[in-house]
Amino acid sequence: MKDKLFRDILPQVSKPARYTGGEVNVIQKDWEQAEAKMVFAFPDVYEVGMSHIGGKILYGLVNEKSNHLMERSFAPWPDMEEVMRREHIPLYALESFRPLGDFDVIGFSLQYELSITNILNMLDLSGIPLWSQDREEGCPLVIAGGPAVFNPEPFAEFFDAFLIGDGEEVTLEFLDCVDKNRDMVRDELLKQLARIEGVYIPALYRVEYKDDGTIKRMAPLVKEAPAQVRRRVIEDLDKAYYPDKPVLPYMDIVHDRAVLEVMRGCQRSCRFCHAGMVYRPVRERSVATLKKQAAAQLASTGYEEISLASLSTLDYSGVSPLVKDLVKEYGPRGTGVSLPSLRVDAFSIDLANEVQKVRKTTLTLAPEAGTQRMRDVINKNVTDEQLFNAVEAAFKSGWNSLKLYFMIGLPDETEADLDGIIELCRKVKAIGDRYSRRPVEIRASLASFVPKGHTPFQWRSQNSIAELDNKRRYMMREKRKNIKLSFHDSETSYLEGIIARGDRRLAAAIHKAWQKGCKFDGWSEYFHFDRWMEALQEENIDPGFYNLRRRDYAEVLPWDFIETGIEREYLIEEDEKAGQGISTPDCRREGCRDCGVCMNLGVDLQIKEDRADAVES
Repeated sequence: MKDKLFRDILPQVSKPARYTGGEVNVIQKDWEQAEAKMVFAFPDVYEVGMSHIGGKILYGLVNEKSNHLMERSFAPWPDMEEVMRREHIPLYALESFRPLGDFDVIGFSLQYELSITNILNMLDLSGIPLWSQDREEGCPLVIAGGPAVFNPEPFAEFFDAFLIGDGEEVTLEFLDCVDKNRDMVRDELLKQLARIEGVYIPALYRVEYKDDGTIKRMAPLVKEAPAQVRRRVIEDLDKAYYPDKPVLPYMDIVHDRAVLEVMRGCQRSCRFCHAGMVYRPVRERSVATLKKQAAAQLASTGYEEISLASLSTLDYSGVSPLVKDLVKEYGPRGTGVSLPSLRVDAFSIDLANEVQKVRKTTLTLAPEAGTQRMRDVINKNVTDEQLFNAVEAAFKSGWNSLKLYFMIGLPDETEADLDGIIELCRKVKAIGDRYSRRPVEIRASLASFVPKGHTPFQWRSQNSIAELDNKRRYMMREKRKNIKLSFHDSETSYLEGIIARGDRRLAAAIHKAWQKGCKFDGWSEYFHFDRWMEALQEENIDPGFYNLRRRDYAEVLPWDFIETGIEREYLIEEDEKAGQGISTPDCRREGCRDCGVCMNLGVDLQIKEDRADAVES
């Protein structure tokens, strides 16, 4: 197949480097000698999937630290898919060019709810039944991990298993079990896998519903399946595996640079933030470890940029010495350091100035809301004064443009809060104009709030498409020179909200949407909202049931059986405090807030470096 692919197929498609494999640092293990054989399947194009840190970690972990084998596969772009279907070429792995059907396990990374149609499309291209109940003996196990599987129920009937939590902690144990019990019939193997902490086997559970459509109960069908599936957590990131030699693509990818994961988790307690809740508690890597990882990655790749990644990088206790040391060590070689969106305080600007010594980057700040009232509602502990001080420091340092992140559609939002966003942008621009020789440009990116499970807002209603569109029109009612507003698509957010808090009954509609041609739903040029609505209607599903109604605290939620470690009472208390406009301080600053995660999971908050301003700022 490989010869035909290179000779006849790839010359017909755009960006053929997506499909060739053979990159620098690729790992090709002996197929016959390997134990369990797994393909890491990312449901998006190569350049997106190859930017994913989790995939790099698992690829290196399995291949370097076990006798198992892991290869990679990505969603083909529509032009490649068309040729593959016409020429009857199955979806294959980049290392061996073997069809996905040859593997023991196909592991999808589900980063985003709307990726599900690409997963169905990839399975179909592989000749693998889409419904788990239709897979016979000898068929690969289809599994998934990632943030979206903290509510796995909308996808449950397509997967044999879900891995909940930190993948490094559970993947090798899962593959060991697959290899050890490979002679078992499929149903018995699934029971054995269900014994592993953090593994959820949907087929081993029954869901019952009330007359009003809400869930009555969810119960395991066999003794091997736990009533609560507890997420897996790495206790010490310094001891966890991290790749020194990541695969180096032959083409540009979205994040084409060396990446250091400085910490995992976030203690800020923003009430809208799914990742900030499900990845608690904060666990840091030491500066010494990160410097070693940087040296190894740069030596093995030749990258000219180092990115510091986490949910809240500026909260990393060692960020200041780490940035300064990296700039001092690698700046003279032309290697820069990049930071994500900055915290709104002067300390952030000091670090931003440090990285500018090598390469100019875009400065991005994330106030999230335009009024202090709304920031208190969502627990974004940032004041106008902090924002304006940071902006002043930035423009004094020579920046001429600024990007600000906001959300609209937040709980209890009023027109005054929307006006506050515009007014905040005006004031930021006025500060810039005082310090710049030419008019500064302010770009505001406005995402639509989507309530997610395991957060204090999991019971809240989501704005309808009409409400979001009305808010957009309200904010665009007058032109503002050098203040540019961009809005996330309201229809995409609406669909994301349906799936994010959905249950098993959505599976039929998801399948029908795929049959209608839905795929690459995260790409605006391929998103067909009308087809999704047709699929939901044909399956007699009311979208509003999932995203437009306020849920009662007593309601059984589809994801309640996933144990993240956070107490339900804590989430309720935070939602009630949001309604009262009461903020909750950072637990690193004022002590434990009794969310329960450290006690319930037996994993402590880990701060590696001693830095007073990490606590006080």
